[in-house]
Amino acid sequence: MRTSRKAIALAMTGASGAAYGLRLLECLLQADEQVYLMVSAPGQVVIAMETDLKLPGRPDEMQTALSAHYHARGINIKSDQLRVFGKDQWTAPVASGSNAPRAMVVCPCTSGTLSAIASGASNNLLERAADVMIKEQRKLILVPREMPLSVIHLENMLSLARLGVVMLPANPGFYYRPQHVDDLVDFVVARILDHLDIAHELMPRWGEDTDG
Repeated sequence: MRTSRKAIALAMTGASGAAYGLRLLECLLQADEQVYLMVSAPGQVVIAMETDLKLPGRPDEMQTALSAHYHARGINIKSDQLRVFGKDQWTAPVASGSNAPRAMVVCPCTSGTLSAIASGASNNLLERAADVMIKEQRKLILVPREMPLSVIHLENMLSLARLGVVMLPANPGFYYRPQHVDDLVDFVVARILDHLDIAHELMPRWGEDTDG
């Protein structure tokens, strides 16, 4: 069992942009990070709509399916590296500040999840995990994918930003001249990894000489 470094929690909700969360999970596993994963029921629906990946509903079966998926992509996942938790799995480490992960990312993040986190609702494990991150003053990154934004959305974002939550909308840049959709996905994932202090080479950085 790993004891040297805290895990990273990743939650995927029902906003469009499943590719962002799946790519982030892939990069975290490639970086040998231990990941605590939570996928909401709407998140599973969106993953099935936007990708060829059909995930089973039971956490243990989802964990097996994702491990096989990334193994097929050439990633050797250790036995304890990926743990999937269900919405009512209150004994999960993420439910308590005594064993909180070092960081948590909600990617993509629905406006409903944003609202629940801003109000401290904690109606399910995902919301409780985010509440734990805030109260323990650990890094929490939310990746909303919504447009246009209402005053309600903006006020919720401002409320969370004032608490130190990183608001990182899925807004890829174009200065590096992306050629494929995957390039746009990697732009957003790269910024998330930067805030998690995880090294990567997903894209050239601003001001880098890419000609030599």
